Amino acid sequence: MISVIVFDVFGTLVQIHRGRSPYKKLIKQLKTQGRNYMPDDAVSIMSLPFNFKQLANFWGYSLSDEILKELEIDLSFDLQNLVLYEDTIQIMARLKQASFKVAVCSNLAKPYGDKVFSMLPFLDEYIWSYEVGAIKPNPKVYEVVLEKLSCEAHEVLFIGDTLLADVCGPKAVGMSARLINRQGGQNLHDVLSDLF
Repeated sequence: MISVIVFDVFGTLVQIHRGRSPYKKLIKQLKTQGRNYMPDDAVSIMSLPFNFKQLANFWGYSLSDEILKELEIDLSFDLQNLVLYEDTIQIMARLKQASFKVAVCSNLAKPYGDKVFSMLPFLDEYIWSYEVGAIKPNPKVYEVVLEKLSCEAHEVLFIGDTLLADVCGPKAVGMSARLINRQGGQNLHDVLSDLF
């Protein structure tokens, strides 16, 4: 019996209009200093609670005050342009009224997690990759979900827009999971209508 609904954030509950991707700009800036992109860069960005300066230092580089300021401006722009999908609040309220525990579990950098928390402050739990120290589909992330929500895997339904992180990963640990295709016009009611 499903009693816990866990949502991914970006592409599921939240979207960003005209994002400036400051973390991609950080990596490009470091490339001008001779550092090549590494496959685990995204993991570092989303699993470490570091700011731009700390990330650069972690990778053995430094940034000028001017570049840091540009990155912070871009980040501020991104955060100001985060918006909830129009059905997010309504569906969350309906799930809570139906006595489901509701949580989010997302791979993102810390500033985005802080902003999303301020947009959705009424959920039962928040599982952020930078607090876990790993990103989906690492099983450790889903173990933290179960621990924080005091539930068993078979009680959890995971909803997200990424097949590997939001469906395959949860199912591998025994959760149920459903994919949402926002770009294809699907909404949360389409995915969850059988629960109401």
